[in-house]
Amino acid sequence: MITVYGLKTCDTCRKALKWMMEESIPHRFHDLRKDGVPEAEVSGWLDLLGWETLINKRGTTWRGLSEDQREGLDDAGAKALILEHPALVKRPLFDLGDRVLLGFKQEQKDALRERAAAEA
Repeated sequence: MITVYGLKTCDTCRKALKWMMEESIPHRFHDLRKDGVPEAEVSGWLDLLGWETLINKRGTTWRGLSEDQREGLDDAGAKALILEHPALVKRPLFDLGDRVLLGFKQEQKDALRERAAAEA
């Protein structure tokens, strides 16, 4: 089953979840703020995507960090920041088991449909 990581207050996450319901794509939602950030998952995401891709630099959480926290960041530093500030993760993040998708554009929709068809 696909796990959707995001925030219930995120408009894009809400759109993605609504779309998945309409498309009858089985999934479960994991609210990063309410349910916590799974440390092992963050490590895997960083290995697959790198911190530059995983962290949302356009959000208010990133802008609210001090200059010291943002400068010289690496995967280990990014992991610590994500665990402390879950809203830093770009969303939605779809965990398909063997890979992850980030964002909600046509490319992600196509991949989600393809996975759902393969699992049907």
